[in-house]
Amino acid sequence: MVDTVIGRGAGRSGARHAVVIGGSLAGLLAAHVLADHAERVTIVERDRLPDGPEPRGGVPQSRHTHVLIPGGQGAYDTLLPGFTDELLAHGAPRVGAPNDIVQWQGGRWFRRTEETAHFITPTRPLLEWLVRRRVLANPRIEVVEGTETVGLVGDCVRVRGVLLRERGAAAAAVGREPQRLAADLVVDASGRGSKAADWLTAIGAEPPVEETLETGLSYATRLYRTDEDGSGDSDARGHFIVPNPGQTFGAVVLPVEGERWNVTLWGLRGAEPPLDDRGFTEYADRLPHPIVRKWLDAAKADSTALAYRTTANIRRRYDRPGRRPAGFLATGDAQCVFNPIYGQGMTVAAFSALALRDALADSRTPTTRRVQKAMFAASRQAWDISAGSDKNMPTASGSAARSTVADRFSGWYLGRVEARATGDPVISKVFRDVLYLSAPVSALFAPRIAKAVLFGPVRPAPQEPPMRRESRG
Repeated sequence: MVDTVIGRGAGRSGARHAVVIGGSLAGLLAAHVLADHAERVTIVERDRLPDGPEPRGGVPQSRHTHVLIPGGQGAYDTLLPGFTDELLAHGAPRVGAPNDIVQWQGGRWFRRTEETAHFITPTRPLLEWLVRRRVLANPRIEVVEGTETVGLVGDCVRVRGVLLRERGAAAAAVGREPQRLAADLVVDASGRGSKAADWLTAIGAEPPVEETLETGLSYATRLYRTDEDGSGDSDARGHFIVPNPGQTFGAVVLPVEGERWNVTLWGLRGAEPPLDDRGFTEYADRLPHPIVRKWLDAAKADSTALAYRTTANIRRRYDRPGRRPAGFLATGDAQCVFNPIYGQGMTVAAFSALALRDALADSRTPTTRRVQKAMFAASRQAWDISAGSDKNMPTASGSAARSTVADRFSGWYLGRVEARATGDPVISKVFRDVLYLSAPVSALFAPRIAKAVLFGPVRPAPQEPPMRRESRG
């Protein structure tokens, strides 16, 4: 049997059916791409999807801070033309970098020089609703809601569908067998808690090797309102306190739609942020500067605080050889999931969809492994940033926690980059572009940048939080 992911020209001939497990961002975007190659795409979703921008149980981090970084903005606009304009039109704030941000990192404050990039800070429910509305407008795509996938149909040679069970009271009926849904392609977009390893084992296939890196980081988020209009002591649109191995507490304060602000505080295992009103506020006293505590004292809470503690980096190596069937792919968090504090997940979901699109359009036969390798490559830079930073934390553990000689050299070099980025706008721009996934890591080693990093001085940075943007001059 030829290992084709989905038949060429299937969209025209009406010969193929694709099933996507999970209706979150990665699943929706994968379905959007597959609709150009299949007659029918079915999204199987455990939740009942809300009609508007409302949180849902299947996205437990949806009430926490989210950012759409520049790399992600380009990817979403490529997949769904005009998407970022639509997001802004629905009230999602636009935050310039570095001019709008008061940022502490590596023991130094960043200069607030002229904007070189921006990110968008919607709530996750708003962004997901807008994507869902666009994607599900395609008549080739349908959603089966309130239903969970409990297994695969097929064998170690090829997957031919999924086993489904309705959630709720009907699922508890005695003797009720899972229903089969035939498919030519199954895409696992079920997220961090994917059960695909068990599903593959059950049909005689080999599950992927998992790489894990855990720091024990936990965070808590609370919504606020403020009367601050930029006419007071500060014109900042956000605050970042970035932790490091010697200072493990962090914070982010960013606006969201509806004239509200999300405040997220985080710390490592054993020092988790409390959720009560007083405890949450006083936790900010652990930060290296009182700027966030002062902001909290001046603002008014608009919600209770919510915790999130599932922050391990996990990479499932479907790209490697193994006894795995044709017709099965993994995308999004089911393939590679990151510590959420780096703000990469929504962007990598779109990168993976673009990789799927390009692999299916390739002139070569789109074999399962070739497509999966392309989707793996789409997540690699984000993994290198997230896991590379986390393995330096004092509580790092897991199969990917060991540092190599290359890691130690990279850490030394990036430490010099970070120290110079605070006061040098040129290095700052490149550093930011790499973190925002809009430039490759190699940009940090370009001759001009490498010369400044290796031989240039550390330029002066603000001694106190820069409460006002620098003038253009």
